[in-house]
Amino acid sequence: MRSGQTVVILLAFMVIAMTITMASVSLTASNSQGSTRQEVGIDVYAIAESGAENGLIRLLRDPAYVGETLTVGNGTATIVVGTAGSVTTITSTGRIGDFERVVQVTTNTAAGVMSITSWQEIYP
Repeated sequence: MRSGQTVVILLAFMVIAMTITMASVSLTASNSQGSTRQEVGIDVYAIAESGAENGLIRLLRDPAYVGETLTVGNGTATIVVGTAGSVTTITSTGRIGDFERVVQVTTNTAAGVMSITSWQEIYP
């Protein structure tokens, strides 16, 4: 084999090795970013749940409560309370940056007793 052929083969192997390395680095970065997004999504859901729980407590203490915006950890929970007759709906939107999740709680009040009839995540 001539030295020129050896250099060409060596360059070909280097190109292949660099391509595989770059693909591996790209996949690792993509997986890391996906994991981070999932963690933030879980945190945002917990913030929305906290807002819903806070809304229930505030509503029990003050039937005229209509909502508020709370700072929870590194995010916010925006609570909106709507009432139609004996049915009250508490909607809590948790946010961190561009991430948002919404929890909605429906209650029914009969004979002065509030009971939760529905607790669910809703998708805007």
